Amino acid sequence: MPIERTDPNTTAGEREMLDAWLKYHRDTLEMKCEGLSDEQLKLRSCPPSALSLLGLVRHMAEVERGWFRYILNGEREKPIFFTDEKPNDDFDALDTHPVEEVFAIWRAECANSESVSKGASLDTPGKSRHRRNGEEFSLRWIMLHMIEEYARHNGHADLLRERIDGATAV
Repeated sequence: MPIERTDPNTTAGEREMLDAWLKYHRDTLEMKCEGLSDEQLKLRSCPPSALSLLGLVRHMAEVERGWFRYILNGEREKPIFFTDEKPNDDFDALDTHPVEEVFAIWRAECANSESVSKGASLDTPGKSRHRRNGEEFSLRWIMLHMIEEYARHNGHADLLRERIDGATAV
């Protein structure tokens, strides 16, 4: 079933707009991957880069997990696709999980993110502090960061998809 992406309301309130833009960018990443074979999803951008569409989906599952499960909700879940010893395995180790499983994990992390943030004030502080610098983050900051993170990686996805099959209007 084709992904249906909805443009965010241009006059909505702050929370509605942040939710809509985050959904829009999640849908965009999925649209960039739609209709491609497992092999195409694993194609690297250009050596020495490990960037691929599947790597982006794996990475964004980890980003969703890190910001919403760990920082916002205080859960102590381990990463799925990388370890401290192999911090780039979300991009490097593409054969550790079947493609459909990767998409199911990413979708589940997105659903969890929506669930833990639903109804919370944008001023809600995260229950955990950042692992590297100890800073505290509000839900507003997390949502804005997630929009930025998806937007940046969707730019990468644009180039990857064009390289794979020439599609530019996806």
